[in-house]
Amino acid sequence: MHINFNDLFLKMQEQLESHQAALDDSLLIELVNRIRPSDSTNTEEINCKFRALIQALLITPDAVSTLQSFILKLISQYKQTSLYADTGILSLDGFWNQLAQRIGAHFLPLINDESQLQDLVRCVFYQRSDKYWLDSISNEDWQKLFALLNQGHGNQAEKLKINNELIKAITVLSYRISGIGLYPEFINAQPELTEYESPFLVQNREIVEFIQHYKKLHQNTDPLAVIAPPDASQALVMIEQCRDVASKIRRAIKRTGVSISLTYLLSLLEQCLDRIELLINLIVEENEVCYESISALLVDITSAIYSERSVRSLLANNSELIALQVTENASKTGEHYVSTDKKGFWSMYKAAAGAGVIIATMATFKILAARLVMAPLMQAFIFSMNYSLGFMLIHVLHFTVATKQPAMTAAALAATVQHQKGSKTAQIAELAALIINIIRTQFIAILGNISIAIPTAAVITLLWQYGMDEPLLSHAKATTTLHSLNPFTSLAIPHAAIAGVCLFFSGLIAGYFDNMAVYRKVGPRLQAHARLKRLLGQEHLNHFAAYIERNLGALAGNFLFGIMLGSMGTIGFIFGLPLDIRHIAFASANFIQGLININGTPEVGLIFVSFLGVLLIGLTNLFVSFSLTIIVALRARRVRFEQWKPLAKLVLTHFLTRPSDFFWPPKIPLEVDESLPSQKSAYK
Repeated sequence: MHINFNDLFLKMQEQLESHQAALDDSLLIELVNRIRPSDSTNTEEINCKFRALIQALLITPDAVSTLQSFILKLISQYKQTSLYADTGILSLDGFWNQLAQRIGAHFLPLINDESQLQDLVRCVFYQRSDKYWLDSISNEDWQKLFALLNQGHGNQAEKLKINNELIKAITVLSYRISGIGLYPEFINAQPELTEYESPFLVQNREIVEFIQHYKKLHQNTDPLAVIAPPDASQALVMIEQCRDVASKIRRAIKRTGVSISLTYLLSLLEQCLDRIELLINLIVEENEVCYESISALLVDITSAIYSERSVRSLLANNSELIALQVTENASKTGEHYVSTDKKGFWSMYKAAAGAGVIIATMATFKILAARLVMAPLMQAFIFSMNYSLGFMLIHVLHFTVATKQPAMTAAALAATVQHQKGSKTAQIAELAALIINIIRTQFIAILGNISIAIPTAAVITLLWQYGMDEPLLSHAKATTTLHSLNPFTSLAIPHAAIAGVCLFFSGLIAGYFDNMAVYRKVGPRLQAHARLKRLLGQEHLNHFAAYIERNLGALAGNFLFGIMLGSMGTIGFIFGLPLDIRHIAFASANFIQGLININGTPEVGLIFVSFLGVLLIGLTNLFVSFSLTIIVALRARRVRFEQWKPLAKLVLTHFLTRPSDFFWPPKIPLEVDESLPSQKSAYK
């Protein structure tokens, strides 16, 4: 690919020879425009255009020295320290201040400081896609370009100025790292920092010593003096130790929990450590490492220019640890929702059956509450408390609601994907076995809920009719209830999807509160509560504290899930939107209550369509909550699973050959057999 750069080199040379007070950055912008690919993902075009620039520098007389002088003098016109020390690095303001600032900047844009080097980078790399094609350029091509531009011994004043700016940035970053290491929340997360000399303080001492040595070398005017070159090796060792502390804290979050502020501090620290190491390499390392560092810095800065004001970028960077901890807690709970043998299968049925009794009672209470004439918010409160207290009672009694499972089992599945080992065939077979176990457990849980909720609701309805001498539902209300389950003429399925989203959020909330219970030391703090000690006695208080610490997430998740279900209809009423929820367990109870209270014999078609609606509501509940949870769980673990197609094929093959495994536990638990090809069932 032939691209002509001669006219640009000539214009640069003219500007340099005219000794203008300020060089025109439009020439550099035009140079980048000519090598910018039309498609930022087209590697062939990226390489061709970039190599065309290198070729032009090689064959054009004086082009190398002209471009070198132009770029160095242009950069020297700007203030640089902020670019090296701040761009691409989170602010010390904290997460919430940063979030507010970035949201505010969308409505009232910030003013760019034209004296800063960031402004030049923003003008030269003005497209969001620039970071992608810059990152696609190979190390070899970067090495060739920078090796050409580093030829000769001219422009020493500009080079020295850039180095001094780099030294200032290193100093700023070093003190910033020390400050982060002294944050109380950071020390609480790693108490060992108080037991020995903190690497965060030692690195600063080593960096200061290195900088003094560096300045002494470059300020020396005696040509006969022999001064050893500055050695940054000890500083780099201490930076690595700081990185080890950050890694220890990340590994310890499963035990200690994590907060948004600690997540923010960890992200900020890791960014500072990466940047300071990059800048030190720019100053002290040999050419190859130096050139690699320049290209890495350029890509990093170009990416940061467009993400430093992005709300999405801030949330993505800082939600990862929280999401991981939330889904980690959910996955631990999810393991209890997967049965592999007949004993677990029947235990799940009993737990679901117990929940069915309570659900039928809750459905009846809602019907009775709907009879009361109340303000919308009061009605939402009554409905919410009915759901919330009922779900909490189900948890306290160790029963289970079938639709609560997917949010937990999806997280368990994501954890399995992350930790899978061995051959790909074995990995897929193991996941397929887990999926079959999940489906079977989910089936028996739904069956347990429905098979008991329906007869219990029927008994309650008949007893009410016998005892109160009036129907629980009027004929009009019963007809409306049945028609609201019709998947073809009502909004039953969209409303079931809304319930699925609520189930997903309840799973996240449960994980969040489980994390908070650990991080805020809720159990030990309850045990030390003076008033509760006097009220309960220390022994009972210890049991209560242990129970709350273990179950805070589940209780909070169930309570808030109930509020979501109970208030959704009222929110829809207030905003004039068709919002409501449909949940399979309550839909099944409403189904039988509607049939009993309808005048005359209900039509067979109405019975069939309404029951079909109940089943489709259940499938929608499960699908939505499972899909959302597994997406979040996989992203939190930075896992990209590419084998969905062979996994689905393996599960389908197993269903066609041994369908009973999906509904009844096999005599021998499913085991992985690596030797079997993916076309066959991979179990013994």
